[in-house]
Amino acid sequence: MIVIFEKDYLKELYFDGKAHSKQYRFQPDIVSRYVKVINMMINANNITDLMRFGSLHYEHLTGDKKGISSVRVNDKYRVEFIEKNEGEQKIATICNILELTNHYK
Repeated sequence: MIVIFEKDYLKELYFDGKAHSKQYRFQPDIVSRYVKVINMMINANNITDLMRFGSLHYEHLTGDKKGISSVRVNDKYRVEFIEKNEGEQKIATICNILELTNHYK
């Protein structure tokens, strides 16, 4: 699978281990898990490969995020991406890494 990054800070987190903007600073553990998840996506041949890893909690989002998929970094963070097919090639555009809020509180 080809992974591309929609925003510079997402690319910086992956390649540099940190974002240059203070707005997008994450704990080192979150960054290392983010890199691990992106590597899993790169090594996947297709989305079905991601479903095999239960810890990723792969899902299609609904509502105002319809058309976006996500995988978990850990219990508190997820990576959102858009899936696209170009011929035989699968492309995932990483849109966001965000903290999940508990809406059951």
